[in-house]
Amino acid sequence: MNKQVTYKSSTTPWRNVLIVLFTMALMLVATACDTAQTSQNQSAPSSSSSTTSTSGQSANNTSSSASTSNSGQTTSTNSASAPASTTGQNTSTNTTSASNNGQNTAATSSQPASGNQNSAAPVSAGDFSTAVRRVTDQVRPAVVQITNEQTQVDQTNQALSVPAGVGSGVIYDNQGHILTNNHVIAGAQQLLVSLPDGRSFPAKLVGADPQTDLAVVQISGDNLPVAQLGDSKQLGVGDWVVAIGNALALEGGPTVTAGVVSAMGRTIQEPGDTPGSAGPFLFDVIQTSAPINPGNSGGPLINLNGQVVGINTLVAGQSEPGVPAQGIGFAIAISTAKPIADQLVTNGRAVHPYVGIMYAPLNPAIARQLNTQQTQGVVIQQVMPGTPAASAGLRSRDVITGVDGNTIKGGTDLAEALNGHKPGDTVTLTVNRGGQTMNVQVKLGEMPQS
Repeated sequence: MNKQVTYKSSTTPWRNVLIVLFTMALMLVATACDTAQTSQNQSAPSSSSSTTSTSGQSANNTSSSASTSNSGQTTSTNSASAPASTTGQNTSTNTTSASNNGQNTAATSSQPASGNQNSAAPVSAGDFSTAVRRVTDQVRPAVVQITNEQTQVDQTNQALSVPAGVGSGVIYDNQGHILTNNHVIAGAQQLLVSLPDGRSFPAKLVGADPQTDLAVVQISGDNLPVAQLGDSKQLGVGDWVVAIGNALALEGGPTVTAGVVSAMGRTIQEPGDTPGSAGPFLFDVIQTSAPINPGNSGGPLINLNGQVVGINTLVAGQSEPGVPAQGIGFAIAISTAKPIADQLVTNGRAVHPYVGIMYAPLNPAIARQLNTQQTQGVVIQQVMPGTPAASAGLRSRDVITGVDGNTIKGGTDLAEALNGHKPGDTVTLTVNRGGQTMNVQVKLGEMPQS
């Protein structure tokens, strides 16, 4: 509400009126100037910084699994026993499902391929509205669909090669090498790779590493598109990322989703090969909010520079029974995946350190049975004969509480500590045996190939 002002003057009334009108005009001009200045200040660009957090967690697998027992389902869910309370879920597409009407079939047309891809220019704040589109245009041509074909016997006892599952992969060099997940290609008698441009190629398996859930396959073709690999160590929590993959094997090529880096350095445990069993631990994993769906396994997670920074692998299924997790996906960092891929291309396999024990996290019940005062660590359940553990004199019921002076709280810590070494290294294990603490030197061996 405007205030009413009474002017007293010895001048004539008309002059007073003119003075009032002139004063009001000045006030209106001043108000307009203030409004314009405020609008300029509010439209100024701002920048924000993000920090990286590290923590451990367990999760599950996002790949395409195939078996005759789960036909008729679009997705298959494997639960894994893991240190954390989060259970994971497979996100692979079962191509033998009769109910998957949106399922893609392998293309065989001979359309010309697009040229090799270059990395996209860095994205500035001003062009963020088109950033996802630009990096998608750059990388999507190199994202392939991998069809896992397995032999089945029909009612006439004839062997047929049928699609058993569909996943994704990314062409990362001009030799046609494709990086994907091991669980995408596991059990395949034949592999068919389909490109977004419509071409399809038979693929050969170069090498697979179940321990890290990574594999490399190769195709031969002219003018293959190639995605550039980036540096996942440069990622920070809050950075925008894009996931590309053949979600649900939908026709029309790879699906694109976007989100942020939710956390870095996660440790998760994959589901095992059989329902309810636990698989290997994955370390230094990227957590993302970018939606990852069945069929996305093996596809790339890319930054806004158009570079591959991760391989999409897992999603969290449930935090507890009946409570589904939302927006929690996991990708193997490219800083982990690239060295394994190099080993697979060079040697056809990857090597990992090996102790030769089966163990379980120490809990109060086990501690009472062992009559130990230890409250954390892992208890050895079995020592495999002829292994480094046997040579070092480790025994069942020993409690491992440290590696090289670092405290071991549970199974995740032990696996991660050993993962930082290579075969031939010697580690010092702190062991509690019958209430006595001792140091045991173990020379690590090479993990047997499964």
